[in-house]
Amino acid sequence: MTPENYVQQKAAASGSSFYYAFLFLPPEKRAAITAFYAFCREIDDVVDEVTDPGVAHTKLGWWQGEVSKSFSGNPTHPVMKALMPMTATYGIEARHLQAVIEGCQMDLTQNRYLDFPALQRYCHLVAGIVGEVAARIFGQTDDATTAYAHKLGLAFQLTNIIRDVGEDAMRGRIYLPVNELQQFDVKAHEVLKRQYSDRFTALMKFQTERALSLYDEALALLPAVDRRAQKPGLMMASIYRTLLREIAADNYQVLHQRVSLTPLRKFWLAWKTQAFGKVV
Repeated sequence: MTPENYVQQKAAASGSSFYYAFLFLPPEKRAAITAFYAFCREIDDVVDEVTDPGVAHTKLGWWQGEVSKSFSGNPTHPVMKALMPMTATYGIEARHLQAVIEGCQMDLTQNRYLDFPALQRYCHLVAGIVGEVAARIFGQTDDATTAYAHKLGLAFQLTNIIRDVGEDAMRGRIYLPVNELQQFDVKAHEVLKRQYSDRFTALMKFQTERALSLYDEALALLPAVDRRAQKPGLMMASIYRTLLREIAADNYQVLHQRVSLTPLRKFWLAWKTQAFGKVV
């Protein structure tokens, strides 16, 4: 299997909403974002699939070394072999990839966040940096687009956190800030045991409204000159905002299930954004 086939299969197998936005890119940009996304999946899978924290730390350490070797001209993993030819063209730097690894390392040492600023630091590494790299690949021409990409990445990550509260609880993780749990009188053990209450519903409504407002803030930051090039990000925003509305309409039933959109609906939302340039 070639490195290109490997990253293509890695990206497609994830079933992620991001994959649907990639389909509308020209081949060279699609190849770059697919390779970068496959890298992110490899790192994320270490945390989610390796049950022994010591082994996971070792694997992430291996990836840190692999990134350094790759930028010195010696990639060995198929993902890095596929990605490295694209790095100079799209301004992808070693610091970007190391930041993603650093963010995933936080998952091995921290399963609570005291407040929203602390959570934002985590989101910056695992989502803001990803947004920054994606914006470069999509065709960023204005420096101000970086602020948009980071804000949009934060909105995406908060959406993931809202959607995955139940799954994360099964792994012993609660990403919802501790002081906000206290604000709504939701106990950590209730989340870990996946117990619903009116208090939990109020907490999730608060989380959802903040995430939706961040999408609006991000879109307001996008310079008009880059709006056409950044359509893939707008497609993802359309899909993710629709997902948030589905979660709200279902009264935040996220503790026992993972709410998702069908592949056809994701493709339809992406196509509408591509055709009309509007985020629903």
